[in-house]
Amino acid sequence: MTTFTIEGRSAPALFVVGWLASLLGFGLVVVAVLSGGGPAWLVLVLVGLVLLAVGLVAAAGAQGIERRARAMAGYAGPSPLLVFAASIPVSVLVVLVVGLPLGLAGVPLDGPVGALLSVALQAAVYIALIRLLVVDTGALDWRAMGLRRLDAGAVGEIVGGALWALPIIAATIPVSLILLAIFPVTPASPLPPTGEAVGFAISLLAGAIVAPFGEEVLFRAYATTAWARGVGVRQGILRAALVFAVAHVLTTSGTSVGDAFGLAVVGFGTRVPIALALGWLFVRRGTIWASFGLHAAFNALLLVIAEVADRPI
Repeated sequence: MTTFTIEGRSAPALFVVGWLASLLGFGLVVVAVLSGGGPAWLVLVLVGLVLLAVGLVAAAGAQGIERRARAMAGYAGPSPLLVFAASIPVSVLVVLVVGLPLGLAGVPLDGPVGALLSVALQAAVYIALIRLLVVDTGALDWRAMGLRRLDAGAVGEIVGGALWALPIIAATIPVSLILLAIFPVTPASPLPPTGEAVGFAISLLAGAIVAPFGEEVLFRAYATTAWARGVGVRQGILRAALVFAVAHVLTTSGTSVGDAFGLAVVGFGTRVPIALALGWLFVRRGTIWASFGLHAAFNALLLVIAEVADRPI
């Protein structure tokens, strides 16, 4: 077993920091969750998240250095799964650091405004981590990941991608009906209807523009490209799709364990068709703008349907 040894490693110090900080940080977060609150809860959570963020970023950096030293063919950078894992504590910390002062200053962060701030910061974290761990290290460049300038050609790709939204929604409906028949739960939208024009406009900006762009950068431009080069196109699309679906149910909660499990299964299953379609379209067109167009239109249609259904006739 050489998994936990530093012998022969290209970045032994980074490797040790990655493991120790990740384990200690995860342990502190678990202790905080089990403590049930109290004065020390916030301190434990913050310290745990900081250590976990440092550890996972260090681990991803160490893995990338190790793979480049071994001259791995195809893709010689950190695993997209590890980069995604690192993005979770970093995103939470960034939202806390930005949101707490705004909340204390009296800025309302609940509802559409809070959602917009959250997804914008999360997208920024995704881009920053990919820049730090992948682009700056030479593992991939932005153009290789299908990120090109937003010009007339890109707009055409966005429109072409958006045309797939209705067929994908149609394909998702039977999957949703089957899963809901097995798990009789009531899924809640991450962006509930607002009932007013300004709130709906903010929700559209958050759910149909900002969130899809950040997610496409991470799950299609980076993850799909990296895995496609490492294990093949089909495996790349499938892996990125599954991680995408899992990412959307990580914070699922319910009134009971059974309810939460059912909501997680339904949430995961109903996102697999769109995730696979996004990956296929990204690979087929070779640009993030096509998959972004589909993602944006898909989310926008669902938000419009939910808003219209909530309005009194």
